[in-house]
Amino acid sequence: MRFARMHGTTELIASLDLGTTSARAIIFNAEGRPLAASQKPLTQYFPHDGWVEQDAEEIWQKQKECLLGTLADLKLSGSGLRALGITNQRETTIVWSKKTGKPIYRAIVWQDRRTAAFCERLHDSGFEPLIHDKTGLCLDPYFSASKVRWILDNVEGAREKALAGELLFGTVDSWLIWNLTGGLGHVTDVSNASRTLLFNIHNCRWDEELLDIFGIPASM
Repeated sequence: MRFARMHGTTELIASLDLGTTSARAIIFNAEGRPLAASQKPLTQYFPHDGWVEQDAEEIWQKQKECLLGTLADLKLSGSGLRALGITNQRETTIVWSKKTGKPIYRAIVWQDRRTAAFCERLHDSGFEPLIHDKTGLCLDPYFSASKVRWILDNVEGAREKALAGELLFGTVDSWLIWNLTGGLGHVTDVSNASRTLLFNIHNCRWDEELLDIFGIPASM
């Protein structure tokens, strides 16, 4: 097996693919050739009609196992990687405790429709043109914002903790990075942020008016 070498070091890139049904990791060399791969299934839960959930801790554990498996196959540690990229379920929503790092509810998957009635009320109240203008998206439970609101309204004590700055929200990329960095990085990128209904695509900022419409504290 030949590794491409650049600047005197082995250039290896890991790709994490956290999909709806499985977690996967692949390590590539600098020429784009896959050197090792691992894949594990993810459990889905359907507690009610139209509801789709996953265990956020299982998401992290399975993705970690895949990454460690590929590194072990190549007899490498994480320091042997030049970079790591993530592709993920963009709209799947996770809320966790800033103090403990534990989710306060299962991940609500992008397919979930439990907030359809709430989105319909916003539509009937005339908010859809404003939301579309700022985000480029239609008002739909597919996206993250109404899922976050549902968690805050339905998990005991969640809204109070959010207002106190104790909770964090993220799509799957944010959740993985938080865990990969040991809680040091609560981050995302524009492509994921733009799928939340909370991100103004014109100034590339979280939008205070949208946060207010959905009742989500900016501290999250």
